[in-house]
Amino acid sequence: MAVPKRRWSKRRSRMSRANESLAKPNLSECPQCHELKLPHIVCKSCGYYKGKEVIAQAEE
Repeated sequence: MAVPKRRWSKRRSRMSRANESLAKPNLSECPQCHELKLPHIVCKSCGYYKGKEVIAQAEE
């Protein structure tokens, strides 16, 4: 079985770990209700997608 010959230095491990950070989600504004939503996904607050009502919302 393959075994590494020598240990990675702290600097090398930290440099490779530097790209593992989480990215913020890209949010866009819903054209119907102007809430922030994920792109290409039905709006959770109004239920519209591409100008059409996909999920019927209960009236308050």
